[in-house]
Amino acid sequence: MSLDGLTESQIQVREAVSEICKQFPDEYWAEKDRTQTYPHDLHRELAKGGWIGICMPEKYGGSGLGISEATVMLQTISESGAGIMGAQTIHANVYAIWAFASEEQRDRWLEPIISGKERACFGVTEPNSGLNTLKLQTKAERKGDKYVVNGSKIWISSAQVAQQMVLLARTTQLTSQTKPSKALSLFFARIKEDDGITLKKGIELRKIEKMGGRGVDANQVFFDNFEIPIQDRIGEEGEGFKQILHGMNAERCLLAGEALGLGYAALRRATRYASERVVFDRPIGQNQAIQHPLAKSWIDLEAGKLLTYSAARAYDDYVFKSNLKVNDSSTEDGKYTDLGARCNAAKYFAAEAAFKTWTHGGMGYSSDYHVERYLREIFVPRIAPVSREMILNYVSQRILGLPRSY
Repeated sequence: MSLDGLTESQIQVREAVSEICKQFPDEYWAEKDRTQTYPHDLHRELAKGGWIGICMPEKYGGSGLGISEATVMLQTISESGAGIMGAQTIHANVYAIWAFASEEQRDRWLEPIISGKERACFGVTEPNSGLNTLKLQTKAERKGDKYVVNGSKIWISSAQVAQQMVLLARTTQLTSQTKPSKALSLFFARIKEDDGITLKKGIELRKIEKMGGRGVDANQVFFDNFEIPIQDRIGEEGEGFKQILHGMNAERCLLAGEALGLGYAALRRATRYASERVVFDRPIGQNQAIQHPLAKSWIDLEAGKLLTYSAARAYDDYVFKSNLKVNDSSTEDGKYTDLGARCNAAKYFAAEAAFKTWTHGGMGYSSDYHVERYLREIFVPRIAPVSREMILNYVSQRILGLPRSY
C-alpha cells in the first residue's frame, strides 16, 4: 500500500491513464461540451492502451484486473479535467456482467469491445418505472428462436455511438403467483447494422437535451417489434434482475471514483484561484474564511476516497475471489447486502464531498477555471444511477433494520 492507500497495480493504472489524459486539456472538454460533440478521441486512445478491457479476462485481450483498478482509472480520467463526460465514454463497458455470459458469447462480444471497434450502452431505466426496476414494462416475448421486444427506455447514454445494448426486459408477466425478481432477463442486443451506424429495424433513438456532460449523448429509446436472437440472451431466462444487481454495485464504485476526480479537479482550481486572486494587497487564500472551506473539502474528499476504495476492494473480494455465479448474488445474502451498502455509501459520500468543493463563481467558457462545467457535471453522480434518498432508504432498512418507508 502506498501512503494514499493505493496498491502498486492501482498506482500503475493511475500513472498510465494520466499520461493518456494529458493529450486532452480542459479546453478540449470545454469545446466538446459547448458543441455537444462526442469525445471519440479519448475512447480511441484508451482502447489503444488496452484500458477498456481493464476488468475483462486476459484470454479475450483484457487486463483481468478488478473494479478497484477500474475505479482508479475513472477517477483519473475525471480528475484530469475530462470530468463525468470523459469517464462516460467508457463507463458502460467496464462492468463485470461478463461473468454471466457463455464462452461462445464472450468469444463473439468481448474482442470488439476491448479493442474499441464497438461500444455498448446500458438499457435499464424506463420513463414509467424510474428506480423501481422490478416494475419495468419493456417486454421481450419469446417467439421461436428469437425474442420480440416492445417498450421504451430513457436516459440511455452513448446509444447514438454504441453498436450493442445491454438490455433488461420483462420475459414473464407479473401475476400474484410471479416472483418479481424472476420475471426479467438480460440481453446483449445488437442495435446497429454491420456498418456500425445504421439502426436496426424496430428501434428508434431520440436525443435528450441535458445540463451536464453534453458531449456524451443521452437518449430515449423506443422498441417496436425489435428482434433479438435467443443466443444473445445472457444466462438463463428470468435471471436478469440478479445479474443487473451484480453490475449495479460495481457501477456505484465507478461513479464514486468519477465524483472524486471531479472534486479534486475543482479543489485544485479553487486553490489556484485563492493563491492568485489578490484583494487589498494580499491573496484571498491568506484569509481563513477561504482557507478553511478548502481544507475541509480536502478532508471530505480524502474520507470519500477511503470509503470508495474500501467498497471497491470489498466488491473485488466478494465477486472475484468467491468465483461468483448468478445464483450467489441474492439480496438475502448478508455479505452481499453489506457490500451493497458499502458501494452505495461510497457513491453517496463521494458525490456529496465533490459537490461541496464549489467555493467560487460560475464563469463559463470565457473562464480559465472551467468550474462552471464541473459544477453542471457533479449533479450526475448525486442523482444517478440511484438517488441520494434511495441510498438512505437502503441503508435505513437493510443495515439499521428500520421499517421500510417507501
